[in-house]
Amino acid sequence: MNDQNTPWGHSNRGGGSGFLECSDGKVRWGLFGAAGIVFVHRSDGGEATVQLQKRSAFAHEGGTWSCAGGAIEPGEDALTAGLREASEEVGEVPEPVRVLGDYTFAPATDWSYVTSVVEVPVQFGSSVNFETDDVAWFSPDSVDRLELHSGFAAAWPELRKIIDSEDARP
Repeated sequence: MNDQNTPWGHSNRGGGSGFLECSDGKVRWGLFGAAGIVFVHRSDGGEATVQLQKRSAFAHEGGTWSCAGGAIEPGEDALTAGLREASEEVGEVPEPVRVLGDYTFAPATDWSYVTSVVEVPVQFGSSVNFETDDVAWFSPDSVDRLELHSGFAAAWPELRKIIDSEDARP
């Protein structure tokens, strides 16, 4: 969220932060949709780890694990929005990044959530605002054993395919 006067953000003042009643009747965050990033780091031996954040009580489904993300601002593409949101929630993203792919959850005709899978050269991250209680790196095999945000849990099988794909390997 860009406006942090309250833990719940703000209504639309020209930006993308705000709740939208979607075409399917559900209310979702992000007037122009939302985006997140699953960061992947590979060891010298090629073993992947993924960064997840534990959502605070101020965030939707607080106490669960998910990727950093949030509302898309006007004029942003999903990757730019996800990287911006990640830097606001878990810290500066180390360069260079390599985009491995993305997955789009589109439950309504007027809203979607795009999760990009991005490889980074080093593990990084910490809780840098009220939305995040913790940041940790996990093996992909251990992610299913965590208490996951429901949206992230639904997307995880597709995100895992991207992480494990031959195209994702260096």
